[in-house]
Amino acid sequence: MLQKIIGINIGVIVLAALAAGGMRYVVHRETPQTPIANKQTPERSVPGTQTISQEYVTDNIVVTEPLPETSVTSPLTVKGLARGTWYFEASFPLVLTDWDGRIIAQGYAMALDDWMTENFVPFEGNLEFIKPENIGDFSKRGALILQKDNPSGLPEYDDAVEFTVYFADK
Repeated sequence: MLQKIIGINIGVIVLAALAAGGMRYVVHRETPQTPIANKQTPERSVPGTQTISQEYVTDNIVVTEPLPETSVTSPLTVKGLARGTWYFEASFPLVLTDWDGRIIAQGYAMALDDWMTENFVPFEGNLEFIKPENIGDFSKRGALILQKDNPSGLPEYDDAVEFTVYFADK
């Protein structure tokens, strides 16, 4: 009798573990927002912007300026489209870092149209920075980070797009 109870308990535990693993698979199998850097797209007109042929695209944001792996100077203008859910009070944070991850500029991108929507809304922002000291080829590299504004502070609502830029010689 005791062996039968132990066998049933082990079976219940195994079934519970399989169910939990199955739920983890269902929750984590969503397609990640993998950016397609320098994606070639057919020429198309985007409301509020000029006709574009190259862009940095994710499910929530399209960056038209600057493109990844391009040279930037100060002031850096950042343009594109973001879903209304990316904004809070019509803005979201922009961060520029040097090769070592040190923040060299911070600012905000501002919505250029009504942001109270789930559709794409054009944005523009400017960052002024002092070009990092050139101590080798590696020091010419930085990162532009466009952060989803998250006034709640809850990590499940955090999101960001980050890509490499290079500091141009003036």
